[in-house]
Amino acid sequence: MELAAKKAALRAEMTGLRASWDPSVGAMLAAHVLAACIVPPGAVVAGFWPMPGEIDIRPLLEALHERGHRICLPETPKMGLPLIFRAWTPGTDMVTGRFGTCHPLGEIIHPDLLLVPLLAFDAQGNRLGYGGGYYDRTLAQRPDAFRLGCAFAAQEVSNVPVEATDLPLHAVVTEAGLRIL
Repeated sequence: MELAAKKAALRAEMTGLRASWDPSVGAMLAAHVLAACIVPPGAVVAGFWPMPGEIDIRPLLEALHERGHRICLPETPKMGLPLIFRAWTPGTDMVTGRFGTCHPLGEIIHPDLLLVPLLAFDAQGNRLGYGGGYYDRTLAQRPDAFRLGCAFAAQEVSNVPVEATDLPLHAVVTEAGLRIL
């Protein structure tokens, strides 16, 4: 099976499975990140507003904001472009973007650490995204930014099919714990 077909099959499988997972376990994910002190003081953190089926990282975003970090969320531009990150604070109004995403209309800022959504990940730090390439382009533009995948533990698979443009994560955090890769 060719690479694109392998990715498509894994995307379909993981999308179907996640309907049964509880997004509220994101509070446990937040506790693991905060306890590990993995976010350097003063780091600008890019999060994401969870879409249906994704683990809810809003407790982490709020806690990092309370600790003095600037937080930004991605705006999904037209196809072929990297994400745009806009400043966010708790209570900020959100607007609906492409593909059902939500983002603030705050100023554009550049993150030092990216909390990355995904459909699947493996022990080598490879991630499977949604297929639009937005995070691939964004991570390629910010190679020095720390890449922390945020997922349910059940999203770990034995092998994520990868290609040259797929940058691995530096770490993954789930409701079960934090793993530096």
